[in-house]
Amino acid sequence: MRGSPGRYESAAPLWRGFWSLVAILAFATAALAQEDKPVQTPVPAAAPAAAETPAANTPAEYVGSETCQVCHEDIFKAFRTNTHHVLEVEKSRKWDGKACESCHGPGSKHAESGEAQFIRNPAKLIPQQSERVCLQCHANQPTNVGRIQSGHGRSGIACVSCHSIHKPPSESVTKGRVARVNALCASCHQATWAQFQKPYRHRLPENAMSCVDCHNPHGSMRPNSIQTFNANEPGCFRCHGDKRGPFTFDHAPVRLDGCSACHEPHGSANPRMLVRHEERFVCLECHANVGAPGIAASGSMGGVPPAFHDLRTTRFRSCSSCHVKIHGSNINKAFLR
Repeated sequence: MRGSPGRYESAAPLWRGFWSLVAILAFATAALAQEDKPVQTPVPAAAPAAAETPAANTPAEYVGSETCQVCHEDIFKAFRTNTHHVLEVEKSRKWDGKACESCHGPGSKHAESGEAQFIRNPAKLIPQQSERVCLQCHANQPTNVGRIQSGHGRSGIACVSCHSIHKPPSESVTKGRVARVNALCASCHQATWAQFQKPYRHRLPENAMSCVDCHNPHGSMRPNSIQTFNANEPGCFRCHGDKRGPFTFDHAPVRLDGCSACHEPHGSANPRMLVRHEERFVCLECHANVGAPGIAASGSMGGVPPAFHDLRTTRFRSCSSCHVKIHGSNINKAFLR
């Protein structure tokens, strides 16, 4: 062993080089692994939102109509001539100086930001919500505004669809503006307006009357929202008082079915706005052989006309030539006088 030390001494440099190479590879592998990791940059701390939270949750406050005037001056000036301006001046209604906010709600946030989301616009609400705004004041009034019973209510027609809240009375739909009321109703009820173009009609196209003279747009206890006269009678008697009675001998259709049993209420191609083109056919709808025993004998309704009523003769084709009081009589049961 002593004679061969050079063999081990010559192998030592090789082992040192091997371990140096292993160390270099290990260092390079660690460096590459460090480069593959994503660099995490420090994220600055978020600004505390505690200062904004109270402002967002704080309810809006009333600022007065003068604040609204700054941006909506044209609407403000027109509103001063509107009927609703009474809220601005009468303190008893508790909206004095805040008439705008009585419908649009508190406007402090809207005034500060100018954004529409912070103000209530009844024209952009669904009909049920906009009606609640109007009915805060207009509930249980004689016009039946608080009882939406008409087709307008069932169809979801909002109040602001017909009524203008800001415009002066000369430009809004009111009871005294006949032409404007008729034009507004005709914009939806086109089929009904076409009936007024027939030769025999009520004089709506001439603006001698309006739709609301006969119909209550807010609702009525009678069919088709007919206006009532003298408590519960049809509104037709408001103009046609001579047909009203009371009569000693009533014509049953007048009391039971009303005027529309014989007449077209809007317009007709037949004289006197009758539902048939000849008067005799209107009468024969009831006064004919209806086939029920005892009706002709009782004379209460229907029945065959007497034998001398030969309808082939011209003079018997116009029943009202003899039965002149066809709506009712105080003297004759047959309405001859």
